[in-house]
Amino acid sequence: MHLQAVQPTVKMPPRMFTGDVYMTPVYNGTGPSRMTVALVRFTPGARTNWHSHAVGQTLHVTEGVGLVGTRDGSVLHIHAGETVLCPPGEEHWHGAADTTFMSHLAMLEAKPDGGDPTTWLEPVTDEHYPSANQGARL
Repeated sequence: MHLQAVQPTVKMPPRMFTGDVYMTPVYNGTGPSRMTVALVRFTPGARTNWHSHAVGQTLHVTEGVGLVGTRDGSVLHIHAGETVLCPPGEEHWHGAADTTFMSHLAMLEAKPDGGDPTTWLEPVTDEHYPSANQGARL
């Protein structure tokens, strides 16, 4: 058994996120585990760029109301206590609703070859986000 100290929170870079997003590492697996877990906090309206994960991603909402969108135009409105499973290779984005903070645990596995499990793409536009945000209930 091993107690891991709390890791420093870092502000996420604008090349991958729109708005203010903060990440606190929770766990980075060491062999044989490839699991990575982080607590990610989004300010109102903040969101990731479009991206995908080679081995998929699981998001567990811990606070607030958020959104997860896919390329086919589907948008899930997510709430504290809910979990979203993003399959391998699916291009998606996620972030906070426009009027509330949202925090989630982001869980994913590294690729078996040790390469970066995330492929980052273009930002979600300011034109696309408002339509996705419609109907997000607090």
